[in-house]
Amino acid sequence: MNHQEVELLAVGAGPSNLALAVAVDEMAPKNFSQSTLLIERHHDIAWQRGMLLPWTQSQVSFLKDLVTLRNPRSEFSFVNYLHSVGRLDAFVNLGSFTPYRAEISGYLRWVARSLRSVRVETGRTCVGIEPISRRVGEVDSWLVRLADGSTIGTPNLVIGTGRDPHVPGPFCDLPSDRVIHSTDYSERTVDLDPSQYYRIAVIGGAQSAAEMLWETHQRLPLADCTMVMRSIGLNAYESSKFTNELYFPSFTDEFFDANPAVRQQLLAEMRRTNYSGLSPAMLDTLYRQVYLERLTGKERLRMITMAEVRSADMDGDDVVLSLADRKTRQTGELRCDLVMLGTGFVPSMPRLVRELADQIGIPTIEVRRCYQLTTPPSVTARCYLQGVNEDSHGIADSLLSVLGTRAGEIVADVLAHRTAPTRLPALVNGR
Repeated sequence: MNHQEVELLAVGAGPSNLALAVAVDEMAPKNFSQSTLLIERHHDIAWQRGMLLPWTQSQVSFLKDLVTLRNPRSEFSFVNYLHSVGRLDAFVNLGSFTPYRAEISGYLRWVARSLRSVRVETGRTCVGIEPISRRVGEVDSWLVRLADGSTIGTPNLVIGTGRDPHVPGPFCDLPSDRVIHSTDYSERTVDLDPSQYYRIAVIGGAQSAAEMLWETHQRLPLADCTMVMRSIGLNAYESSKFTNELYFPSFTDEFFDANPAVRQQLLAEMRRTNYSGLSPAMLDTLYRQVYLERLTGKERLRMITMAEVRSADMDGDDVVLSLADRKTRQTGELRCDLVMLGTGFVPSMPRLVRELADQIGIPTIEVRRCYQLTTPPSVTARCYLQGVNEDSHGIADSLLSVLGTRAGEIVADVLAHRTAPTRLPALVNGR
């Protein structure tokens, strides 16, 4: 069986762990960076691949790339990427701080190819993580099992896979070919025939739902598209410069040191800056389309507000959604052919993290300021969590704003506690 050992293993090769790889390349001794590995389950590198639509833009400044806020002189900056592909002049002339989503994906692929020492391996799916003891009574390493049967041993593990997609209860029993979550949108809709008539229901009232609604409406000119949301209507992001200061890496210390009640208040008040709103451009686009359709009498796009989906069932070839009006408490039904979920992600920790915590006896998953998973004293192997620490580190933790700074803090902590690597027992190789 194929087994290898590394000093640092990062699971997932999204922006968080690519920022980590850059920090290792720039901050760590060469023998450490050469023993650092990122694994990615997909066969390529992409950002928000499910919603990688050609017209979509990031909502974050290009200066909040993988490295600039940590090291403005880095060769791995987004500006250097643009220069290397001959597009810097054109981007400057665009006059925008927010790149297209496809451009960020190109940047991430370029970074993965440009790393000096750190390795990135794609098509490697992690199916489980086990604690390993080489000394009695001490867990000093992790054994990561991959879908192809190979294993990787490491004393330092970083999990940056993101949260699991949220599929609300009413939709769990529908046939899988009738439900598309936003994380699978691009792949799952590629075969939809534009010459066919479809009835599409989009669930949710934030940016991902709106993007699916608009893209579907444009790509399928015969489709009727209905957006169903619990809120009173679509709202713009809260994006004042004052609230944006809460996304500064320097704010992480303030949030982490705040008492739990204040943390919850901050998170609740910040939701509209990221999760519960739309970009102004998207709002304007949708409103104009609704207005024009009403003007011409050819309505294909409509919105049902203040509604809850109580159930979702099949009736012959129809998907039937039972809707409850939150204002009147009356119920009705919406028949459709396909349901698209812009319902975000499960707020709990990802499955890999929960299973690892269970194995080492952690009832409550918590992280230290350095993003290290808090473990019992008997666990000396280190595990760091990226992008899932909003409750302790603030709303920016799941976004691009703190990538470079956070990666530097994790690498500095790993190096400060670095010990001479020891090979796993031969027994592991024979499992």
